[in-house]
Amino acid sequence: TRIREFKQMVQALHKAGIRVILDVVYNHTTNASTTGFERTMPGYFYRMRPDGTFYDGSGCGNETASEQAMFRKYMIESLEWWMKEYHIDGFRFDLMAIHDLDTMNEISERLHAIDPDVVIYGEGWAASAPAFPEDKIALKVNTHLMDKVGAFSDNIRDALRGPLDCSNAGFMDGVEGNKANVEFGIAGGVSHPQVSVPFWTNSPLQHVSYASCHDDHCLRDRLDEATKASEEERLAMVKLAQTAVYVSQGIPFIFNGEELYRHKQGVKNSYNQPDSINAIDWSYKTRYKDLVDYYAALAAIRHEHPGFCLGDAELVREKLSFIDVDDPCVVAFRIEGLSGIDTVQSLTVLLNGSKKQVKIEIPAGNYVTLAQNGVADPDGIGASSTRYCTAAPTSATILAEY
Repeated sequence: TRIREFKQMVQALHKAGIRVILDVVYNHTTNASTTGFERTMPGYFYRMRPDGTFYDGSGCGNETASEQAMFRKYMIESLEWWMKEYHIDGFRFDLMAIHDLDTMNEISERLHAIDPDVVIYGEGWAASAPAFPEDKIALKVNTHLMDKVGAFSDNIRDALRGPLDCSNAGFMDGVEGNKANVEFGIAGGVSHPQVSVPFWTNSPLQHVSYASCHDDHCLRDRLDEATKASEEERLAMVKLAQTAVYVSQGIPFIFNGEELYRHKQGVKNSYNQPDSINAIDWSYKTRYKDLVDYYAALAAIRHEHPGFCLGDAELVREKLSFIDVDDPCVVAFRIEGLSGIDTVQSLTVLLNGSKKQVKIEIPAGNYVTLAQNGVADPDGIGASSTRYCTAAPTSATILAEY
């Protein structure tokens, strides 16, 4: 019954035009000593210390050995089975840095042979240092050594919403020191002449841009912890952060229910918590309708303007340029020369994390405003012939030049 219902679920989602990505956890098992792996061949499927105990890069008591031929075979063939039998469209790898680069590249090759559009990405880190050498594992900084495999970007995440220790709420709350990593994220993690942070992707499609996910605080809980701002001010921060995510050249990722301003009552790691913590309160869809509509508009704007997803590092370097603004809490950029790529000539974005209005000079032209002052609409909210772009405090402006 479970198998049949899972297949029916995937089929129904496909009929609705929704592709399905499966979260896969190959990096550890439960009590290793009693698993089929260990009982079949002791000490083979796991990385072992010289004294016979298990290495624990997963933080769960053991770490699997993807470099071993039979465990690699297990990973690849089970992933192929999920695609062929269940029609899964992509995979998110938990603690991907436990796995070796050769295995991840072979996985990518084999799965792309089944579906050229398969999506493969994961967490480019581990719970603690894995036993395998750092230059041979799927760490975030080694993403450029993998083919068509992406990684979550804690660069843009922590820049937008603040560090893991909750000491501040980052760029969206006007905290200095985050501009470089926001720009890094906007460029999709590729090498760019105006970006000072070292690149770790070869393609912007390897960069997963996000502000929060199921791990650590969701965005609302983070704001509760890190700022004394009013709810109105916090909602403005959320809009600003998500605008940065949606206009980045990477793959935009949002946490389930984030568009409804959901919370988890402050619980950071809620994997073992009941529905009273993890369930989404759907009444928030009405209560925070303005935020829901803003998210929907951002998704539509990105969908209608391929300039925000150039998909190629050379195109990013050629088309995207940052505007020099002498403010550590303001990021501005233009994407130009879009003939044949987009329906517009250029796209201009002004991300204002500061507490004051910002006005920058841009090339004179006929612009349609797609987002401004916390309002967004893919059809535009106004048009003008101008050579200036402005953004209110804690807000974003998106202009399209026709």
